[in-house]
Amino acid sequence: MERTVVDAMPLEAVPDDGFDGFVAARGDALWRSAWLLTADRHGAEDLVQTALAKSWRAWERVGPDGFEAYVRRVMYTTYVSWWRRKWRGERPTEHLPEQAAAAEDRDTRNDLVAALDRLPRGQRAVVVLRYFEDLTEQQTAAVLGIGVGTVKSQCSRALTALRSSPHLRREESSDD
Repeated sequence: MERTVVDAMPLEAVPDDGFDGFVAARGDALWRSAWLLTADRHGAEDLVQTALAKSWRAWERVGPDGFEAYVRRVMYTTYVSWWRRKWRGERPTEHLPEQAAAAEDRDTRNDLVAALDRLPRGQRAVVVLRYFEDLTEQQTAAVLGIGVGTVKSQCSRALTALRSSPHLRREESSDD
């Protein structure tokens, strides 16, 4: 079964509430995608808020049928363009926080996010759309406004980088 957008919102979930209902119904799914992109809870919230702020005027023009795809495209293109931002959220402090020690029992999800964080923004966006949002190459290209060939090459490079990532490499136990 092919889906056009992961977790597509049923049309009956929003018609009476309009934009506010859409945000209430789909906000969590948008945040999850943004978190996979940013690897930061607050960055994900900022990304979703920015995408919704950029998109809300288009609610009437796009309508509830295509609005989630519209917001997701705005979200991904905003994420890819954020490298231009000068402020990255750093705040000077008197004392530096303790550095997290590399623990052997790290959560797989944190390892994946760390590996994704090392990818360039374009590759990361393609991987999130293709493998976490379960979009086809054509749908990914449409969301990002790039060609299918670019999606394929970005995906290939990203998967090569992920395969060699120390975050995802597991040592084989000698017990086997």
